[in-house]
Order: sequence, then structure tokens, then C-alpha cells
Amino acid sequence: MPRLPWVIKYRPKRVDDVVNQNEAKAVALKWIKSWVAGNPVKKAALFNGPPGCGKTSLVEALANEFGYELIEMNASDYRRATDIERIAKVAATQRGLTSRGKLILLDEVDGLSRLADEGAIQAILDLIKITKNPVVMTANNAWEQKLKPIRDASLLVNFRRLTKTDVKKVLRRICELERVQCDEDAINFIAERAEGDLRSAINDLEAVAEGFGKVTLKICKAVLRYRDRVYAPYEVVRKIFISKYTWQARQAASQTDLSPDELMQWINENLPLQITDPEDLWRAYEKLSRADVFFGRIVRSGSWDLLPYAIELMTAGVALSIVNDPKARYKWVKYQFPQKILLMSRTKEMRQLRERIAEVIGRHILASKRKVKNDVLPYIKIIFDRNPEYAARLAAGLNLDEHMIKYLSPQNATTISKMAAEIWRETAREALKKHSQPAREVKEEARLPEEQRGVKGGVAERKPRRRRKRKEVKGKGLDAFFKK
Repeated sequence: MPRLPWVIKYRPKRVDDVVNQNEAKAVALKWIKSWVAGNPVKKAALFNGPPGCGKTSLVEALANEFGYELIEMNASDYRRATDIERIAKVAATQRGLTSRGKLILLDEVDGLSRLADEGAIQAILDLIKITKNPVVMTANNAWEQKLKPIRDASLLVNFRRLTKTDVKKVLRRICELERVQCDEDAINFIAERAEGDLRSAINDLEAVAEGFGKVTLKICKAVLRYRDRVYAPYEVVRKIFISKYTWQARQAASQTDLSPDELMQWINENLPLQITDPEDLWRAYEKLSRADVFFGRIVRSGSWDLLPYAIELMTAGVALSIVNDPKARYKWVKYQFPQKILLMSRTKEMRQLRERIAEVIGRHILASKRKVKNDVLPYIKIIFDRNPEYAARLAAGLNLDEHMIKYLSPQNATTISKMAAEIWRETAREALKKHSQPAREVKEEARLPEEQRGVKGGVAERKPRRRRKRKEVKGKGLDAFFKK
């Protein structure tokens, strides 16, 4: 019989066995019980939290405790929409033979690419609409923009990073059950370097125990290496604020998927929440504004060698600005998502619509989109607001759709759309009439006997031939040629 890895062997069998995460467990239990009762509040749940905090373990515990058959798919299994339709959608619409039903787990949905796997994200949304069984998705960072449609359609369940105490408690229990000699210093070392990732801590403990038969601090330091971790945005911001040294702030900035500009927006949004002393706040904003100046120079001149200075100012510069009130850096704050990024995401559709309108108008007047947006669109909007009849003719001539018309004039959109539609119908009727008339005349004439074709009232009409009158041109040579 093959030996089970300790991560699988000691995976929780019941919800109460899941370490910590009391808030997440309460929300998940309420959700699964609503499914059992037949009136789910949401058809799908999105478990959000850092790696190794117990998301997948809680899903398996729910399935085991409430008698569901678990259907698990990883991100690599549903890259294509056809994969979801072949496996997940079939499972979503069927009941289990020997169980209460099926619990569908889509693991690591944030591993999907926004462009390459766009069909998969839409297929997941379709799955949520038609499912007759509970669907659970997990993500390390559910706040990515590409996951917004899934986030809106699901119940969000947030998991926290496990504490060092929680990890040590589990490691001690495994050592007792496996009868492994383990020093307390070694357990403390493994738990500290795991940084809340229980799965990696158990794997490290197993690797040392299986390789050396015992776990000591000396062996752990010689064998184990630190992992490169990626943290959620709010965790990175917290690590920056609590940094006492420059290298700590720089290291925190390198442990995120956020771009430098996005990270600066996160720091800017939460800076006044973390720092309350006026002088400290002034110093921090001064460093942040200088970083913004460097970003502006990078955009204008393409001098990317200035990027390290900008990152240093917005991370270490902000962290070391806390002087008068050192306790403020350790204050617990519920960080907020940057409002600027939210506003940009909300107006993204409008900006894309504006680009499409500028492209359509630019093709007609032979101008660039920039020229249209700056010099033409303002006047077009005035026409659409003040003169709906003329606006309808413009809309029909430019072939603008309803969304474009609504962008140009929200208050007159309905009226202009109806008038433009009537113009299109009238134009189509006239075109049809114009093209069908000659064909009808030829068809009717073809029905007549050959001797009556081109005859009105039985008498053939002969059209008089027009004779060209030749003008006499006097003279010869170039004068005669030009007079012609």
C-alpha cells in the first residue's frame, strides 16, 4: 500500500477539525445548510485567502460531514470552456446515487488568464446559473479585476493567514501521532518560516523527519530554504507599514503581483488610516508625492532606471516617516480597496465606447481618434442634446448603435434611437423599391409576345434617334484642338 503524504493523511475530516478560521467556517456552514434545506442564498461560494490557510480542507470537510460527493477540478483542468461543459456542468445538473448530491470544487480560479482563458470564466458563470448542486471556488486573491463577474455571482468567504501558534499546534500533534523526535526550537523555526502556510510547514516537517529520522534545529537550518511567497495586497501594505528597515519595505514590495503604480494607489488610499500623527502623515505624503514625480518622468521619457528610486520612496520612505507615533505602525486597520482603481474599472466600458465612437467618426471625416475626441465629440454631444432630429440623421448616417447614442445623449437616447431606426427603415424601403422596379418591368415585358415587346397600346414606339450636330471648327493645329 503506498504511503500517504502527511498533508493528505492529516487533512481535517470534519469542519471543527479545520484550524482557526472561525468566521469563515460560520459563513460556509450557514451557506451549505441553506443548500441542504433547499433554499440556497447563493448557488456558489468563493473561498478567498492565502495559500495553506485551509480553503480546500474546509471544502473536503463540508463534503464529508454533509454527505456530498466531491467533484474537484483544478485550474489546469478547466482552461477551456469545453472542459467545464464536459465535466462540471454535467455534475452540476445530476444528483448523486449514494449521496445527498455533488459538491463541485473549482480550485485556484485566480490562476486563469484574463485573455487566454476568457471562455472559461464565462463558462463558470453559466455553470453557476444552471447548477442544481453547490459550487465552491477557491482563490488566493479574489480581488483581481478578472474575477469580478465571478465575485459578484458568488458568496465571498474570506480566510485569514494562520498564526504561528496555530501552525505550531498542528506540527506538535503530527509529531506525537507519527512518534517523531522533534525539538521545540525546530518546530518554532519551521512555523516561523512557513509564514502561515500550514501545508508548506507540514511538508517541511515530513521532509526532515523522513530524511533524518528526527527533527532538530541544526538539521532544519541546513536543509530547509525560504520560499518566494506572493501576498495579497492588504498583506503587502501591512508589511510595508510595520517595516523598521529599508530592506524590509523593499522585500514586501517584491512579494506581490501588483504593478508599482497599483501598489502606490493601495498605499495612498490607506495611508491616512494607518498614520494619525499630522507630522508623520505629512512626511509620508511628501515621500509618496516624490515617488509619483518619478513615475511621471518614467512615463514621459521612458527612463525605467528611475523605477528603483520610486519604489524606495513609496515603500521605505513612507514606512520610515513614522517617527512621532511609532505605535501607529502596528495598529490594526481594515484596509480599503483604492477608489481610483474602482473608478477606473467602472468607467472602463465608457472609455471603450468613447474610443469606438471616435473611430467611427474618424473614418468618415478622415481624422485621428485623438482629433475627434478633442475637437469633434464635444460638438456632437451638443447636437445630440439640443437637436434630436438632426442627431437621428447623424446616428443613421454613421450607423451608431444604441449604446453609442446613449453615451452621446443619455436624456434623448430613446427618442434619437427611435427616429434613427425609422430613418433606417425608410432608407431600406426606398433602396428596395429602387432596385426592384427595373426588375419588375423587365419581368412583365418578358411575359408579352415578341411582336408586342416595347409596344404601348399595340403600336410600337420608335424613339427618334438623336443626331449629333458637328460643329465646324475653323482653323487647324492647336487652336482647333483646344476649341474642341
